[in-house]
Amino acid sequence: ALANRPRLSISRHPILTPVAEIDGEVYHAADCPAYNHIGFRYVPAGISPPGSILPCTTIESAPPAFRVSWEDRAQAIKLTQDALGLLGDKGYSSARCNAPLREGAWYMEVEIAHNSPGHVRLGFARREAPLNAPVGVDGYSYAVRDLTGDKVHLGRPRPYGRPFGAGDVVGMYISLPPMRKPDPRDPADPAHIQRERIAIEVKGQEYFESLEYPVSKEMAALCNAPSASPDTASSNPTSAIPSNHPTSPSKKSATVKNLPHQPKGPSAPAPPSSKHAAPPPLRPLPTLGPRSRIAFSVNGEPQGTAFHDLLAFLPLPPPRDAAKKKARARPGGPKVHWENAHDDGTTGYYPALSLFNQARVRVNPGPAFAFPPPADGEEKWRPVCERYAEYMREQWALDAEE
Repeated sequence: ALANRPRLSISRHPILTPVAEIDGEVYHAADCPAYNHIGFRYVPAGISPPGSILPCTTIESAPPAFRVSWEDRAQAIKLTQDALGLLGDKGYSSARCNAPLREGAWYMEVEIAHNSPGHVRLGFARREAPLNAPVGVDGYSYAVRDLTGDKVHLGRPRPYGRPFGAGDVVGMYISLPPMRKPDPRDPADPAHIQRERIAIEVKGQEYFESLEYPVSKEMAALCNAPSASPDTASSNPTSAIPSNHPTSPSKKSATVKNLPHQPKGPSAPAPPSSKHAAPPPLRPLPTLGPRSRIAFSVNGEPQGTAFHDLLAFLPLPPPRDAAKKKARARPGGPKVHWENAHDDGTTGYYPALSLFNQARVRVNPGPAFAFPPPADGEEKWRPVCERYAEYMREQWALDAEE
């Protein structure tokens, strides 16, 4: 059956239905065959050439350039045909761009439309961050908010820069260290690239479907930890975590009983009986080091570093017994979804935008910017428009290795 299907190098364009024309921009409701939703992720696929071992390969989607992803956004967000103009609707909805930033220094701009109502949050988000909530709502994303200029991470606003709004241009800058090499002696090292995906057909278009990385209990504990006072909080979010918290950089490991929100003393629950195994200890959340940072500017005016020592984006290593159980279950079994404990080549920090009510913005991925950062800075930055072609080459190289 696959032999009779057309071989596409660019996936079918979503069906665009115009819903509003404002200041010369036409915004559309985009009917995409598949959307990333809770638990699942979709990447356009195409039929492989004759003689290929794999039935499908990774393909691009139109327009083939750095932009907002058709699949990786809340459906409430309306888009222009080039997927660079966004219009919000009702409560906060978010969208991620279509290529992750994994290492290096990158810059882009977002222009808040003139006479734009509503509010915006701008920042960078990992894949685990929800789309039906604002950027910065959890530990998987970092953001700046328009109304106050506060920076937001773990759902907690902190004083940062000046407010911005309609007509302003916000520069978004991120610097990430080189990705570490996987340990060749440790097959469970999450830095090893491994894909866990299945080719499916949705409304006449092939997609690779995979399980999304789940929210870890360690990240949930980090979000639920008591907040430090604003006077002592720095741009490092982990400074708001008590030193006895398992995710604190000052503590290498801890067990569940060390969590500050757990009951202590006589009111503590009895230890588990011998019939029930104790829950595994919480794993530490690694960071990318002090040189990793996020900064913003408003109309060319630098607001300073908003965040540094960013949380690492690779999945946490699974417990050893979990890896063994999976290894025993795989051989000879049917093609089913498996939770991926490794980097699949698409982890990283994605530029992300959140719109409240009818807010309107336009993404400028470069190379021409209204307010480019200085070229003689400490780090050699690149416009994010260059990341798209680089990312697609990485994906096709992984296809070839499979």
